[in-house]
Amino acid sequence: MSFTSALPFLRLAIAFVTGVLLLPSCANAPAQSPVSSPPVRKGATALQHFLDGYDGYFAAEMVATSTPGAAVVVVKGDRIIFIRGYGEKIAGGNDPIDENTLFRIGSLSKGFAGVLTGILVQDSILDWNERVQKHFPQFILRDPKQAERMKLWHLLSHTTGLPYHAYTNLIERGMSIRKIITDFFPKAPVSGKEGVFFSYQNAAFCAIEEVMKDATGKSYQQLLQEKIFGPAGMKHASCDFGSIMQSVDKTLPHFRTGIGWRADAISELYYNAAAAGGVNASISDMGEWLKVLLGHRPDIVADATLDRVFRPVIKTGKERRIFPGWLGRDAASYALGWRVLEHGNDTIIYHAGYVNGYKGEIALNRRDDIGICVLFNANSDLSGKCVPEFFNRWEMVRDSLNR
Repeated sequence: MSFTSALPFLRLAIAFVTGVLLLPSCANAPAQSPVSSPPVRKGATALQHFLDGYDGYFAAEMVATSTPGAAVVVVKGDRIIFIRGYGEKIAGGNDPIDENTLFRIGSLSKGFAGVLTGILVQDSILDWNERVQKHFPQFILRDPKQAERMKLWHLLSHTTGLPYHAYTNLIERGMSIRKIITDFFPKAPVSGKEGVFFSYQNAAFCAIEEVMKDATGKSYQQLLQEKIFGPAGMKHASCDFGSIMQSVDKTLPHFRTGIGWRADAISELYYNAAAAGGVNASISDMGEWLKVLLGHRPDIVADATLDRVFRPVIKTGKERRIFPGWLGRDAASYALGWRVLEHGNDTIIYHAGYVNGYKGEIALNRRDDIGICVLFNANSDLSGKCVPEFFNRWEMVRDSLNR
């Protein structure tokens, strides 16, 4: 073969070698699925620039933190303006996360319980100030008078007066909420007065399931589907173990080992406490949920109900700090299934979740009509940074968008 005739082959070889040299240096870096964001309306170039910048930040941090997989959705007004999957369903695999991939969302589930209670209140089925014992007479504490005074909003704001995480260990053993409350709550020490003592709960929070069942004759799962999941168009959402196991498009949880992330099995942990941590959802489901939370689904929940659900009940300053370096210790409160964060002149409605190796973050600014949800298939370091980074970037561009 002559030199001239060999030129095309030489060029091809050079191109191949160059391409190999330009591959990412980290062979285990998460693969990034194609951007699937819907087009932004004409004239929203600053908004698109903001979204592109956050997308670039998030993709780079996925690699820097070696996070196996995640999904992000951003809602502005009544529109999903950004939605994307990052990385793989199983670390080291070749099956990218997409907008319909199922995750467990952990304590992001508590926000559904707060809003669902609000919907039953606006339907005149429940009342915020009803006593828990009206619907669940077996709710008894060592201090019987305190148990008698307990109201629905005490359950949802973690202000029952019970000790921190009272009987969460029994949830993790698979015991039913009803049995935990009826057999163990009467023996529980009371650490403070109801309504004024904050102590994060799972078991006491889930007493709301028993209240709803007595008031409606329907299970908590039925009510979530009928009142929120179905009407909101959350096509993949559920709150039971069987549903996520039957799904083909789901990601597995991951745990850190000495040599990287290892995929693990999905467990039945916390499906016995659905209100506290049992919801499964895709990032597209969470986009529809953000529309509800921002007040764009009045057919599901009224603005006045959202106002009540998001109204701060108690400061949480004695609890662990939320976003240290971004928020002061006194900047966080708890409402009804939601945290309320004061950042400068902004109020951020927020919750995080962790269960079975999955991590989730959701936050919204009602005044600016914008919200974000991020779901991870691992307890990634990125989870603690992605929300502050989003709102820091948003604050830099919102003035130009509102002119």
